[in-house]
Amino acid sequence: MHIEGQAALVTGGGSGLGEAVARELARQGARVAVLDVNAAGAERVAAEIGGLACRCDITDTPSLTAALDAAQARHGTARIVMNIAGIGTARRVVGKDGTPAPLEDFERVVRINLVGTYNVVRLAAARLVAQAPVAGTDGERGVIVNTASVAAFDGQVGQEAYAASKGGVVGMTLPLARDLAQWGVRVCTIAPGLFATPLLAELPAEVQAGLAASIPFPKRLGQPAEFAALAAHIVTNGHLNGEVIRLDGALRMAPR
Repeated sequence: MHIEGQAALVTGGGSGLGEAVARELARQGARVAVLDVNAAGAERVAAEIGGLACRCDITDTPSLTAALDAAQARHGTARIVMNIAGIGTARRVVGKDGTPAPLEDFERVVRINLVGTYNVVRLAAARLVAQAPVAGTDGERGVIVNTASVAAFDGQVGQEAYAASKGGVVGMTLPLARDLAQWGVRVCTIAPGLFATPLLAELPAEVQAGLAASIPFPKRLGQPAEFAALAAHIVTNGHLNGEVIRLDGALRMAPR
């Protein structure tokens, strides 16, 4: 499917990897709706790419539905759905003082990263399947790209919640692709390694250098533009479906 002229949704589009994806899709001619719980970030990116800003919480169905309605009213039904929104946190299951980790912390991460991702998929897919196939394709109606993490495969100490949530995204990729195949909707997941996002940029320079040195090749943090390039390629490569792609420079995370 060609990107030019298509309507696209990017959750978490107000910063980091999501912002890079929103910019790349707009560069290639898509009509982009930038969805983010951070309204200011969404508005900034949307204004710079000529898109639409929609503040929404992906775990809240009325909030998400309102954002999808606004995007559809402006751009038409989104054929490209980029699920980038998520949070990262680390907490040992038992603290140094012997106290168990709060269950609420685990639930929050899983709710945003896994349940929120599924919420976007189910609501966006319901709109997608009602559309006619895109002309000039193999009957394709759209593409959904979710975001996991290498932590899904080699989570570190304290990453139980994060690894579980991203592992869930990995685990539902193939079933989603099989489920939506009857309507010509493809589903893939990108599992990024260490990327130069605003969150990592807050770390001391020596810490960032140490993280980069742990990557076999190239020995640097991934660039958001590289993530965006892969996301865009998935859209245009019609035979990519049901796949989880690690984007990590051959990194395998150490226990800590």
